[in-house]
Amino acid sequence: MVVVGCSVQVNLQSGEDSGFVSSCSTICPGTAGSGSRNQHSKYVWTGGDCSGLHCCQANIPLGYSFYHLHGSSSAGNNKVSVYVTDSVYSSSRNKFGATIFPEALPATLDWVINESECPANGSAPECLSANSSCQGSVSSIGFGVRSRGYVCSCSYGYQGNPYIPGGCQDMDECKGDTNPCDGDCKNTVGGYTCRCPSGYKGNAYVPNGCEDINECEEPETYSCYGTCLNFPGTFQCRCPNGTNGNPFAKGGCMIIRNSNTGLTIGLGVGIGTSILVVALGAPIITRKIKLRKMKKMRQKYFNQNHGLLLKQLISQHADIGERMIVTLRELEKATNNFDRARVIGGGGHGVVFKGILDLHVVAIKKSKIMVQREIDEFINEVAILSQVNHRNVVKLIGCCFETEVPLLVYEFISNGTLYQHLHVEGPESLSWVDRIRIALEVARAISYLHSAASIPIFHRDIKSSNILLDDSLIAKVSDFGASRYVPIDQTELTTAVQGTLGYLDPMYYYTGRLTEKSDVFSFGVLLIELLTRKKPFVYRSVDGDSLVSHFEKLLATSNLAGIIDLQVMEEEDGDVQELATLAATCTKLRGEDRPTMREVEMTLENLFVKKKVVECVTIPGRNEVQTHISTQHVVVSTSRQYTMEAEILLSASYPR
Repeated sequence: MVVVGCSVQVNLQSGEDSGFVSSCSTICPGTAGSGSRNQHSKYVWTGGDCSGLHCCQANIPLGYSFYHLHGSSSAGNNKVSVYVTDSVYSSSRNKFGATIFPEALPATLDWVINESECPANGSAPECLSANSSCQGSVSSIGFGVRSRGYVCSCSYGYQGNPYIPGGCQDMDECKGDTNPCDGDCKNTVGGYTCRCPSGYKGNAYVPNGCEDINECEEPETYSCYGTCLNFPGTFQCRCPNGTNGNPFAKGGCMIIRNSNTGLTIGLGVGIGTSILVVALGAPIITRKIKLRKMKKMRQKYFNQNHGLLLKQLISQHADIGERMIVTLRELEKATNNFDRARVIGGGGHGVVFKGILDLHVVAIKKSKIMVQREIDEFINEVAILSQVNHRNVVKLIGCCFETEVPLLVYEFISNGTLYQHLHVEGPESLSWVDRIRIALEVARAISYLHSAASIPIFHRDIKSSNILLDDSLIAKVSDFGASRYVPIDQTELTTAVQGTLGYLDPMYYYTGRLTEKSDVFSFGVLLIELLTRKKPFVYRSVDGDSLVSHFEKLLATSNLAGIIDLQVMEEEDGDVQELATLAATCTKLRGEDRPTMREVEMTLENLFVKKKVVECVTIPGRNEVQTHISTQHVVVSTSRQYTMEAEILLSASYPR
């Protein structure tokens, strides 16, 4: 396709949806905004490079059955030529192929069939549609030469492609702006009918040709024998005041006789009956209205909270489970109508209730703030957790969208958070072995989210209060309200900054670019918290440094004893330095200097295995029992498998 002209763009479209397949645009420098129509004449194409200056060209992809050309120009009175050729333009010479064309190109969009006339019967073998015919045509092929032939066209009342069987379809003349009918239009095969609407008369084929019929001027024709009122397109007929009956029949309106006694009795009986019906039916009606209103409100919230989207997600992923959508009635029953005594905790995204659902102890999360951002985070958490299956990620059982604020139902983790276990009063907290194991389990979960999930997930809020611990102190990563999906072909996202100060990646905080290394930084802060038992979001050194900065300074000067937890110093066996070095590497300022979570997981795996081997060969002493229990705990926790029977027995043991 070759286009010659100033400030013009031509788009080539094809397919049933008129999809875009090619485009070409030209410019003529110095002419924009000049206001002169003739200024373009100074910029005439002289056969130079056809790359956009007064001339452009574009390839036409083959394989489509038809094409549409759409052109637009911003240069006012501008002469534009569009050509189609099967040769490639050469910029060195004004030519196509081997033939030189000083003023024209070899082919245009005008064409005919053969060089003969239509057959006598008005049909031709090329006209394959049943509702098509042959028409003579003369085509200009350039240089003053004209070619005679014929083309096919659809018959009157049909439109489409006459060159294929069934290509000419009945044209619905009643649709579109070209419809001349000003009344009621009815489409027929190959044509249409047009008539004035009921109550109107005149010529429906001309604008405003239909006029209102005044039925009151012709009472005999329209059988109105009472008081007649005319309206556009219709009329109203009723008995005069003081009469009643049938106004459409002669003598149908009768004079009303006075019967005050009968009227009084009738009114008395009617009013008494009405009062009795209202008194008996009011409670039932009120209850039905209330139930209907509640049902309508729940459906409104269900749609508002993207419940239909979750239904579609479940239908596409059978592994999510049929019990994902839970009704509000079930959750009210499970929590004793959300009794405040059932509240077991709360986080940055909601309050958590304890309940019994289908003989299972569950945790039900309800948002604190009723704003759309919080609701969107709940929906985001549902979409993420419904497709995540990992032993160290909290399991989402179901959700309810029938309230203004969505509710999420999780497996109940009975042993609180890592933060609660770590920051307790007194000198002793979690054992050093448990801390290493918990760090490894959290690393496994985050590594799974980054590299093993079907779509990579960045958590964005790794911290000790978002790590739940079960009865065996197995770690479960929770609170995915701030998490984000990441397309596989991307390594970062630019988002509004979310997270917890103290754990937040400084590069993400300043640039807004979220990467997997942002989670690595937060995990590194968590390792420092496990080593020191210091709270990252409130800690300040004597010099005013944050926990991360102070920790790295002490590590660089080999003075970690000044900040490491005393319990860790007593229980560790030469592996604190290795874990501290890993934490410092994870909290490097530049993201590219930090390891991946997979590398962190492998480092912790090696450290933990070495720790287990050392404990197995340690000579029993005063801590023999405790060491034995810790080792046994590690072995069980790394190989524990859950079954449905075990779940039922476990949930049945909780008090109700």
